[in-house]
Amino acid sequence: MKQDTKVLFVCHGNICRSAMAEYMCRYKYPHIECASRAVSNEESGNDIYPPAKRCLERHHIPYGRHYARKISQSDYEYYDVIYVMDHSNMYYINRILDDKDHKIKMLCERDVEDPWYTGDFEGVYNQIDEALDKMDL
Repeated sequence: MKQDTKVLFVCHGNICRSAMAEYMCRYKYPHIECASRAVSNEESGNDIYPPAKRCLERHHIPYGRHYARKISQSDYEYYDVIYVMDHSNMYYINRILDDKDHKIKMLCERDVEDPWYTGDFEGVYNQIDEALDKMDL
């Protein structure tokens, strides 16, 4: 991964999957810039969901106070690559942004299920961890 690469992770609310991916990526690749956003305003301003925090803590991944935010056109312009967690996120992000530069990609071949509904934070952690190792930047 190039040192000056800027990566953005996106999920529905930006309190579980994308936030986990942001902090996991920061830990694994401290030389790249990364952040996370949502495709909705539902959780705007909220911190990481507590079970997601506990999962990061179990894996010794440091995180800070998080403020969920919806993706914007300026985010699209700033980041080099934008990874979404599932096909629903892809649908909504393409309604928000024109991917004229082909920056938006799925993080994994299959959807990263939303642990808000499944409760499987450990499974999501493992899926994101594996995907981070395979990121093509």
